[in-house]
Amino acid sequence: MFLQLCINYLQCIFAAVLAWIGGRVPQMHNTSQLSSTGKVNPATIKEVKNISQAAATPSSVNYHFTRQCNYKCGFCFHTAKTSFVLPIEEAKRGLQLLKESGLEKINFSGGEPFIHDRGDFLGKLVQYCKHDLQLPSVSIVSNGSMIREKWFQTYGEYLDILAISCDSFDEDTNQTIGRAQGRKSHLDNLCKVREWCRKYKVAFKINSVINTFNVDEDMRENITKLNPVRWKVFQCLLIDGENAGENSLREAERFLISDQQFQDFLDRHSSINCLVPESNQKMRDSYLILDEYMRFLDCREGRKDPSKSILDVGVEEAIQFSGFDEKMFLKRGGKYVWSKADMRLEW
Repeated sequence: MFLQLCINYLQCIFAAVLAWIGGRVPQMHNTSQLSSTGKVNPATIKEVKNISQAAATPSSVNYHFTRQCNYKCGFCFHTAKTSFVLPIEEAKRGLQLLKESGLEKINFSGGEPFIHDRGDFLGKLVQYCKHDLQLPSVSIVSNGSMIREKWFQTYGEYLDILAISCDSFDEDTNQTIGRAQGRKSHLDNLCKVREWCRKYKVAFKINSVINTFNVDEDMRENITKLNPVRWKVFQCLLIDGENAGENSLREAERFLISDQQFQDFLDRHSSINCLVPESNQKMRDSYLILDEYMRFLDCREGRKDPSKSILDVGVEEAIQFSGFDEKMFLKRGGKYVWSKADMRLEW
């Protein structure tokens, strides 16, 4: 019996060492973390397991503060399931918590981030992150349709990167995909925003989702002409409850392409130096996504499983349930020169 107790006590010490490696040592001054049978308490093992997963740093976070959008892209994987938006002071409090935990780059997305309060809510958050929190990089992903020059005049100096989603340089294809509002030209908006970015010294980026309707398109000439700092090319992704499954608001199955089709598209555009490809596997594991309640979303199982809100439990606890693969984040080039002050761009 004495020998068994010694063995179990050594197990507790070993668990403490594992926790120390994870960056936090639980209190183990005596054998109180042994069960009445002399074995390690399962709760202790669970605590150590959770602590060991807490090493990830939220250096780059995508904050989808609204789900509302004026477009209806058929493959959208963050659909308008709610209309909730946090009060701005609560959003700022969450951003402050992220900064204290190591945040360097914040990316605001949606939905369409310019739809809420005509972009003023977004602008105030951008200004807060750059001016008050002094973040190295503040970026936005938008469809470009609701951006006005006045916004750049007020908030442009605080923004590092503006990414505009564009899946095709054919208007009919954009209409088929759903990246349109009425018969307004998505491409006219794209070109107009491109010029504003140049005028107000904001780095310009393009995001494209490759799917059945654009997979055979040759975009080299148009991408070269627009000259973005990065062209992020995504493979169409299914997320249960968002664009696939019984309770989804979209049916994205008809947009899916094979891995080989995606690779063929990449090969065709390999001469574009700013191209950054992202397969489904990279997208599932390597993004830290906050939803409108500031909950991290775990996409590893093909759905979005939310953590508790960082506003309630803090960043350290919530990030343990994010499914974030920091190694994959670095492998896909998630960390790059993301401050416009360091890009040395010729405006």
